[in-house]
Amino acid sequence: MSRNSPASPAPVPVELPLERRLAVAVERYGEQAVVSRSLSLLAGNNEGADFLLFVGGEHARGIIDGAPVLYWPELWGARALLHVWDASVIDEPATALLISTLTNPAWRVREMGARLAAARELDAASELATLLGDEVPRVRTAAVRALGAIGSAEDIDPVRALLKDPEVEVRRGAQQSLDKLRSRHPKS
Repeated sequence: MSRNSPASPAPVPVELPLERRLAVAVERYGEQAVVSRSLSLLAGNNEGADFLLFVGGEHARGIIDGAPVLYWPELWGARALLHVWDASVIDEPATALLISTLTNPAWRVREMGARLAAARELDAASELATLLGDEVPRVRTAAVRALGAIGSAEDIDPVRALLKDPEVEVRRGAQQSLDKLRSRHPKS
């Protein structure tokens, strides 16, 4: 390499676990940029191969090599926001975008959106309550757990109804959520 040519960035460490890859991404791009680019993926935008490798790891190589994109970049963008967050980047349109994951056609994105709503305490209780009837048990489980984390006393009855769900994980999540809701709202 000549003295005047810029150094190439180090390759993306796809072999690292997600949290460590994202820490490297934050070192390389900055926290605000990682959050902004993750939001951009959620919006359906292309953030380049390197960033896709950071959020998607080895699985992103398939998309980079031409496999159908489907919902994976959206999912990876949402998942990255579980680990990297900068409230200064999260304005009203960004919050609306995050909440819109709860109505995404892809069940994996809805599930991750529910986890994100709980982790980031998004004002999305009514959208989460709608997901209690989702056809996918993993989405119902994530939604009921999120309501346990951020819901109000009004959510106790809809959560209680899932104690009779046919899926054991949904029932387990409902019981845990009821316990949390009752501890926060003891007079309900």
